[in-house]
Amino acid sequence: MSLHELSDEQREIRELAARFADEVIVPQAPAWDREHTFPKEVFAQLGELGLMGVCIPQELGGAGADFVSYILVMEQLSRGDAGVGTAIGVHIGAGQLPILAHGTAEQQERLVPPLAQGHELAAFALTESGSGSDAGALRTRADAAQRLTGTKQWITNGSHAHVFNVFARDDDDGRISAFLVRRGAPGFAVTREEEKMGQHSSSTADLVFEATPSERLGTPGAGMRIALSTLDGGRIGIAAQATGIAQAALDLAVGYAKERRAFGRAIGGFQAIQQKLADMQTEIEAARALTLRAARLKQAGRPHTVEGAQAKLFASAVARRQTGEAIQVLGGYGYTKEFPAERYYRDAKVTEIYEGTSEIQRLVIARALLGEAARES
Repeated sequence: MSLHELSDEQREIRELAARFADEVIVPQAPAWDREHTFPKEVFAQLGELGLMGVCIPQELGGAGADFVSYILVMEQLSRGDAGVGTAIGVHIGAGQLPILAHGTAEQQERLVPPLAQGHELAAFALTESGSGSDAGALRTRADAAQRLTGTKQWITNGSHAHVFNVFARDDDDGRISAFLVRRGAPGFAVTREEEKMGQHSSSTADLVFEATPSERLGTPGAGMRIALSTLDGGRIGIAAQATGIAQAALDLAVGYAKERRAFGRAIGGFQAIQQKLADMQTEIEAARALTLRAARLKQAGRPHTVEGAQAKLFASAVARRQTGEAIQVLGGYGYTKEFPAERYYRDAKVTEIYEGTSEIQRLVIARALLGEAARES
């Protein structure tokens, strides 16, 4: 699938997100990065535009668009600022969509509208200090009264979210279940805001639960199934984010190559620069095509685990590699904060890590190819 195949509605939503990115996000992104600002006011504005719940049904306060539209929004907002893209991706893909898929009608009607309208933020709390790629090793516990005790690490939106999807092990049988916790619940606290290499406009926090009241999301013991299906879709969102970061780097490099002069002409006239830019655009288009293919499969309700893994694996590598190439095109200026190339480079790296490392994506793909042979010791 390519951008030429978008419906009129999808194209309009993409253009809306692109305008917002260009007019609101891009001018402020350098200051957010420099001052480590979480731009709350931007999320309120996005809520007014319907983009905080773009693929949420209208009866629950959303825009009622499809999953492909959400992916298009992710790319455009991330092109403006990767931290905003991360916040939106978790808020929608890992926050609201699991409630839609596994929550009761009452939970959906109570929790989703404020999230979809941008009045509240959502978070996804799976990772712990001893359980990252090995998510099944989590130690947070839930007693018979659904009170949670434990800690979570590297939680996006953690310092600002109102609703948390939390995964914990049931005390009675040790199975992992999913739970919903509201900010302000007794025993809940944010203990630390992480200092990161990039994406300084995104909140990444550690959480603690001490006999914290919760409500169950889905059936008992379904936690890992809910988490893994959420990550399947989330990886498509990260692929879109990575594509957006890479596109921003390409746009910057092209503009600079047209303006910067050396040896009596624009540096874009040199074949070495032309070849870099051609490779950048080709890889970005390939990443976008893989991402849209996976999004279309998810929207159609078809299997998309492998396709999502392929999209994230490829797009994240493209983002990391081509943001580096943008710095090379800009030369010494690319290494300074006068231009955003260095920010794109810092922001891109984490797309190879969160929502499943590149090594995990390769494992997913290889197991689909090899079946049981891939699991033999």
